[in-house]
Amino acid sequence: MTCWYEGPLAAFDTETTGVDVETDRIVSAAVVVQEAPGARPRVTRWLVNPGVPVPAAATAVHGLTEEHVQRNGRWPSPVMDEIARQLSEQAVRGRPLVVMNAPFDLTLLDRELRRHRASSLCRWFESTPLFVLDPLVLDKHLDRYRKGRRTLGALCEHYGVPLDGAHDAAADALAALEVVRAVARRFAARLERLSPAELHTLQAVWHAAQARGLQAWFARTGSEEAVDPAWPLRPDLPAAA
Repeated sequence: MTCWYEGPLAAFDTETTGVDVETDRIVSAAVVVQEAPGARPRVTRWLVNPGVPVPAAATAVHGLTEEHVQRNGRWPSPVMDEIARQLSEQAVRGRPLVVMNAPFDLTLLDRELRRHRASSLCRWFESTPLFVLDPLVLDKHLDRYRKGRRTLGALCEHYGVPLDGAHDAAADALAALEVVRAVARRFAARLERLSPAELHTLQAVWHAAQARGLQAWFARTGSEEAVDPAWPLRPDLPAAA
């Protein structure tokens, strides 16, 4: 029987105006589907005119200028619907979805759906659940004592995965997908008996533990930064009084 990590996988990634999931916007996104290791991936891309300025700091990361997205990007409302529909189709087809640092990209998409569609990401998965595989959570749990950074670039280097065109949504999504395959092969003895559904549940527990550890480290260093333990989607902010 083929293990899940040798079978079909999908991946999702975004490029954005910044790093605040509550206020920043998606400027590009991609869904990558690969039916088997080594198979040619199918890529769907979106370029978005977010309707807000694209800061120079964000452009310096992904190369998408405000002028470019205003001239070539589509309005967010139909794009967010198309992205959510694509992710829902992956769930219906039984493909696990790879998302590097899932609480960022999935929460940002959820907020965009609320902003532009009066909807939410959860509504798309009420009948068929989405099973997420997060290479950041998996690597942190399975190789927790390894020192060094755990960015996508660092994970690609550690696991020998090519990353061509970093900070392009499609390139990052494909690299994250390949990292998940590589992590699973390296730790096959611990993962091969687990289904994507079981792994999804376990990753929520692992991420919460990792968040508590990071929060404790921040406290020791005097930082007031808060770490959200929710995975793969952050809860809504409480309504303002």
